[in-house]
Amino acid sequence: MTGTPVSRSRQPLPEPVATPQTAPYWEMAAAGVLALRRCSSCSAAFHGAVDCCPECGSGATGWFAASGRARLYSYVIVHRGEGGFTERTPYAVAVVELEEGPRMLTGISGIEPTPESLVLDMPLQVAFEKRGGYALPVFAPAEGVQG
Repeated sequence: MTGTPVSRSRQPLPEPVATPQTAPYWEMAAAGVLALRRCSSCSAAFHGAVDCCPECGSGATGWFAASGRARLYSYVIVHRGEGGFTERTPYAVAVVELEEGPRMLTGISGIEPTPESLVLDMPLQVAFEKRGGYALPVFAPAEGVQG
């Protein structure tokens, strides 16, 4: 069987695309701040640039600076990446539960991506990975936590 060889040339990692709705999030990230939304009606905090509160439906929401503290809720270790992620394998993709309540999908850095190192409920702290003109929030073990 013959075929076209698959090119494994270095490809860039994808960059986010800011929109008017997400611009405040990316501006705060560039300043090293994790941004969340808070509802003025019910005080629920949530992650994402949606125009209404997922708890009560109110449109009275605004951005605020989150603490950046979280706990590891779930993860998967990726052993076979595609595109720009090929050279990064293995790496961990996780769901973290933020101190303010919401959960977010993110990357894990500063620790070996192994089941022995990635302990559920371990304390994490936000860090920012520069990618092109953006700063992406990722999470690393909180100060003093060893993997």
